[in-house]
Amino acid sequence: MRHFFSNTLAALAEIAERLGVKQMYIDAQQQYSVAQVVTATAVSTNAIDHSQDRNFGIGEPMVIVITVGSAAVTAGTLTIQLQSDTTSAFGAPVTVATSPAIQQTTLVAGYKYVLPVPPDLLTQRWSRLNYVIVTITTVTLTAELQPASMVQNEVYYPAGVTIQ
Repeated sequence: MRHFFSNTLAALAEIAERLGVKQMYIDAQQQYSVAQVVTATAVSTNAIDHSQDRNFGIGEPMVIVITVGSAAVTAGTLTIQLQSDTTSAFGAPVTVATSPAIQQTTLVAGYKYVLPVPPDLLTQRWSRLNYVIVTITTVTLTAELQPASMVQNEVYYPAGVTIQ
């Protein structure tokens, strides 16, 4: 049976439903960074307000997906820390999770690192990321909080790259 769709998104949604594929929508309020250019140790552009819903130990595990938009420049490392605090000013941030030191040679465009959110440790109202840079001069990062089951295995490429 052939279907003719007037809306491409409707067609994709129906195909995904037939295949049992879960679709992931990125919520802007769950993004820590969007193509943030990091040139020195810095915090994420955005902080997430978890309000009253802070118990990450119940339900589906959560992760933070960090994607490199443009390759890191000069040798060094990047370490990513998930921090939380009771206020949006982050006067006394608590580090909840830390990535290993990621080498500059690994930080190429499209590289994705998944940082698990430890269950029951993110109990304060606000969270943000702290990007700890050692000698790397520039790297562009996008990071978002999402359910672990929604992590995709696709590769992102910077604009203007020809894929053959």
